Amino acid sequence: MIRLCVITGSRAEYGLLTPLIRNIMKDQDLKLQLLVTGTHLDTRFGLDYQEMEQDGIVIDEMVEMNLASDTSYGICKSMGLELIGISGAYERLKPHMVLLLGDRYEIFTAASAAVICKIPIAHIHGGELTLGAYDDCMRHGITKMSYLHFTSTEEYRKRVIQLGESPDRVFNVGALGIEQIKCLTLLSKEQLEQSLHTALPSPLSLVTYHPATLDPFSAKNQFQPLLDALDSFPELFTVFTGSNADTGGNQVNEMVISYTRQHPERSVYISSLGSLRYLSLMSVSRLVIGNSSSGILEAPAFHVPTVDIGLRQQGRIKPDSVISCGTSAENIRNAISQAMNLDLKNHALENPYDCPGTSQNTDMHKRGVSHGNSFTKRIL
Repeated sequence: MIRLCVITGSRAEYGLLTPLIRNIMKDQDLKLQLLVTGTHLDTRFGLDYQEMEQDGIVIDEMVEMNLASDTSYGICKSMGLELIGISGAYERLKPHMVLLLGDRYEIFTAASAAVICKIPIAHIHGGELTLGAYDDCMRHGITKMSYLHFTSTEEYRKRVIQLGESPDRVFNVGALGIEQIKCLTLLSKEQLEQSLHTALPSPLSLVTYHPATLDPFSAKNQFQPLLDALDSFPELFTVFTGSNADTGGNQVNEMVISYTRQHPERSVYISSLGSLRYLSLMSVSRLVIGNSSSGILEAPAFHVPTVDIGLRQQGRIKPDSVISCGTSAENIRNAISQAMNLDLKNHALENPYDCPGTSQNTDMHKRGVSHGNSFTKRIL
């Protein structure tokens, strides 16, 4: 059997990979090897590797990174620990190919080790731009280390080719996040309230904010204007999710915890929702606020408007439902007001990331690539 090693380092990434992981598990010609690292193994992020085990997915290797520090030096040390651990895992697993998604430093480190160990890489979501974060150069670095490329739009496919990759190894297949939405049976609002042990009054906003790591201002100075802007909308109940393990992420989470304690009547903090609850919550929200890619890729699939703050996602293709704004409290207030007045539920909305039938459509099979069985056969 062909050994295909899938690596995941964050909750968001695992959620996107889940449909593909299940298709690999069903393929009799393939042996899934699942390697988890990053925030999956950190108590501050909910130890969400347990979600995989509850899903019936066997984890073959766990690589600790020690993410206690979110300083630049601390993250560099974490990358060094991961490099040591992941190279040992490759030695034990001996995969025929490594499958990576995205642009985070955990994935960049995994790609670096694979190159040195002479293991070919298949990369999902290359060619994109996020000019406000160091993820941008990480992503292009992973592209140059990879052999096969699966992009989410045609424009991104062209950019990967511009980077020097052979066109016959670059495929536009759409976004896995859209595929995931189509596969899941979402929770109702009542089921969410039971699961989260909290009431979710309307109108509801979902906030996911990560530090813009190339911004010269501190994470505190970046994030405080959003909290100030939310004070202008006391009628809006806000669910905050945890920030990721980037430089300054701990500071953002501490600010959220403090804010929700001061305003329990209109806000709640949940460090890790998991894919099903996160997408279910997004589907019943009036708007999404922050600077996460999920507001650009997934929220439009629910016809939910997004307020995208600052530079972090600058350069990414954005559907019409995404309202980009500056980082001042006034900019954010104006964007929230605009989003609150949008009614997208009964309007056609073009999503450039929605490639019909990403894993099942026969047209994708004719093209020789999908995120289902023909995908895994194609890359191997």
